[in-house]
Amino acid sequence: MAKKKEVTVEDKLRALYDLQLIDSRIDDIRSVRGELPLEVEDLEDEVAGLNKRIANLNEDVANLETDINNKKLAIEESKTLMKKYEEQQKKVRNNREFDSLSKEIEYQDLEIQLAEKRINEYKAKIAQKHEVIESTQERLDKQEKHLGHKKSELDAILKETEKEEQLLLKKSEEFSKSLDEHLFSAYTRIRNKVKNGLAVVAIERGASGGSYFTIPPQIQLEIANRKKITIDEYSGRILVDAALAEEEKEKIDKLFS
Repeated sequence: MAKKKEVTVEDKLRALYDLQLIDSRIDDIRSVRGELPLEVEDLEDEVAGLNKRIANLNEDVANLETDINNKKLAIEESKTLMKKYEEQQKKVRNNREFDSLSKEIEYQDLEIQLAEKRINEYKAKIAQKHEVIESTQERLDKQEKHLGHKKSELDAILKETEKEEQLLLKKSEEFSKSLDEHLFSAYTRIRNKVKNGLAVVAIERGASGGSYFTIPPQIQLEIANRKKITIDEYSGRILVDAALAEEEKEKIDKLFS
């Protein structure tokens, strides 16, 4: 039975730095998109909201038009009743019956006036709503056009980078599985906390990458020996020596060339 190869600290450091290089490439691809995905999402939400508003306004207009038609029917009904009462007045036998019918005619006339007043109010409301619909439609047309441009821009970037990103994501998953759970969790925690997602950095000119704090020579020597995982006390990042970093960069470049 073949003996399982022991994973050294150096192996872990190389795997960590490889993973960092891969993830940094993914970060670079996503940074090209910038805020575009969020902009597209916001525009889609706004367009949906404007469409909903127009639909609601059109429903209000339809309801008002129904109200107008109902009032017109009520007016016709009142006119019919007035004619009926006027005809009955010609056949009355006394003044009391005549006065009673006159009051009914007067009441129907008032009903007609009230209905006409309501019709005018409804028409004014419809006119106002049409103005709002028009301005909302203008805004919608403008935002739909803007959304179209942004989508095209995003689609072009996605088309250009999607294949590479998928390959990088696959490799990132492969490299992450080569690390033990504790080490990968530490890498992820540091990466989420630090600037630019750089959890593993090389020593550059005696300091950790992106830091101005000099690392003592003894610590630099320990890092170069690759016998233990060292975390920079100032930046909180995992440190690797420049030679290892250069070797792994060349390896990753060849992998994706």
